[in-house]
Amino acid sequence: MEAGKVHSKGHMGHSIMVKKPYENIKLLITVSVGMMFGFFMGVLIPKLPSVKINTTSIVLDDSAIIVENITAASTANSTNISGGNQLVKDISKVWAPSNPKGAERLPPGIVISESDLYPRRLWGLPKEDLPIKPKYLVTFTVGYDQRNNIDKAVKKFSESFTILLFHYDGRTTEWDDFEWSKRAIHISARKQTKWWYAKRFLHPDIVAPYDYIFIWDEDLGVEHFDAEEYIRLVRKHGLEISQPGLEPRRSMPWQMTKKRDDSEIHKETEEKRGFCHDPHLPPCAAFVEIMAPVFSRDAWRCVWHMIQNDLVHGWGLDFALQKCVEPAHEKIGVVDAQWIVHQTVPSLGGQGESENGEAPWQGVRLRCRREWSIFQSRMANAEKSYYKSLQI
Repeated sequence: MEAGKVHSKGHMGHSIMVKKPYENIKLLITVSVGMMFGFFMGVLIPKLPSVKINTTSIVLDDSAIIVENITAASTANSTNISGGNQLVKDISKVWAPSNPKGAERLPPGIVISESDLYPRRLWGLPKEDLPIKPKYLVTFTVGYDQRNNIDKAVKKFSESFTILLFHYDGRTTEWDDFEWSKRAIHISARKQTKWWYAKRFLHPDIVAPYDYIFIWDEDLGVEHFDAEEYIRLVRKHGLEISQPGLEPRRSMPWQMTKKRDDSEIHKETEEKRGFCHDPHLPPCAAFVEIMAPVFSRDAWRCVWHMIQNDLVHGWGLDFALQKCVEPAHEKIGVVDAQWIVHQTVPSLGGQGESENGEAPWQGVRLRCRREWSIFQSRMANAEKSYYKSLQI
């Protein structure tokens, strides 16, 4: 028994001794394989594409797509600027096509396209600068020799009028002897006419606040004239372009501007035989002279564009004014109840220069006639080109 047990134990011991080396090898191989697997996984995993969901990136990407699409649409619908070479691509910048030309890059709320001739203080609040805002503008083109006549004329205009003097002789400071001169506006350029001044200083966007604009000569007698009453009659009869009636004289060239005693205003007349081929056209109707015209704001906007830069005397304008209102024979007239005297002082004639032995005024008069002919030709050619473009 004992021998058997001993034998049995001995066999068991031998089996254990045989098994242990095999298990140790297996364990060693397993650990080695695990380490190698871990090493390779550590190397490969950083190179694999990330599958992490980043919600912020998705939102930004979508926004970028939306902005890109909007920009593309804006670009496709944008208009050419600067000669057609530049396109608006950045929607973060202002582009307002409704703004005046050249101001498209400004927000519309800051654009001021019109101005005025109101003097401003250098102190205080801007809103308190003007206790009274003049509603009308009167201009005189003057030389100092006519100061007393201008003094009488200016005193016929109330504080409702801005007074503007254009000085063709360069003398301005001397006018401060008159109290009203200190509130007037003075502009000086030697030997220039009122139409030269008007074209350069009375742009419609500058005089836009004024209901009516008087553009008068310096040699007008105003004893029988009241400016406020004149405005009342102009409004009453719907006149867009007008002038006061002239005291009748034998040398008057036109019947239309002669004062009548039996009416407040008149809009038509009878002229010499052959003067009028149409009773509704100048000089029988739709006609005032250029010595003392008065324009409504809207009429002046048209007339200003018709004045030529190089034709300074304005001859021929009186026949063309009717192109600026419709119907002209109803909206152009002469106010008889407020009349003036044309004193016929050839002051600008003395500003000319003698040529070929002629007096200075003769050269000025010749220039006037030439300008009339040039203006007529330009108007005729412009109308011809216009109708030709319409294939009429």
